[in-house]
Amino acid sequence: MLVNLGTVKSREFNAVYQDIYAVVRAAGGLTTKVILETSLLNQAEKREVTEIVISAGADFVKTATGFNGGGATVEDIELISNISQGKIGVKAAGGIRTYEDAVKMIEAGATRIGASGAVAIIQNRKSNANY
Repeated sequence: MLVNLGTVKSREFNAVYQDIYAVVRAAGGLTTKVILETSLLNQAEKREVTEIVISAGADFVKTATGFNGGGATVEDIELISNISQGKIGVKAAGGIRTYEDAVKMIEAGATRIGASGAVAIIQNRKSNANY
């Protein structure tokens, strides 16, 4: 699910929690992922929403859909990973185009990578013995 950006920007954090919690409950034990669109949020919003995602019981937080400009940054992954402390998975998505990008995200704390060019990333890794 995509977090309701309007309620986040309006600082209606109880409504954000209720929305995520309702989806988690409706999923009935299936894996749930909450997309933040980190490029549209400030640092305080990223912190608050990550904490809400954890408390609402979702399994993953994901940086971006890839359609709203920007995407995963090392700084965002480090922030989210530090907040989550292994309580939930962290999926880096949006703008990951090379093997080097993927490694940086994993080193920053990502537990999953979302990349439309995954095959090219892996092929690049195989052809580049330096990594």
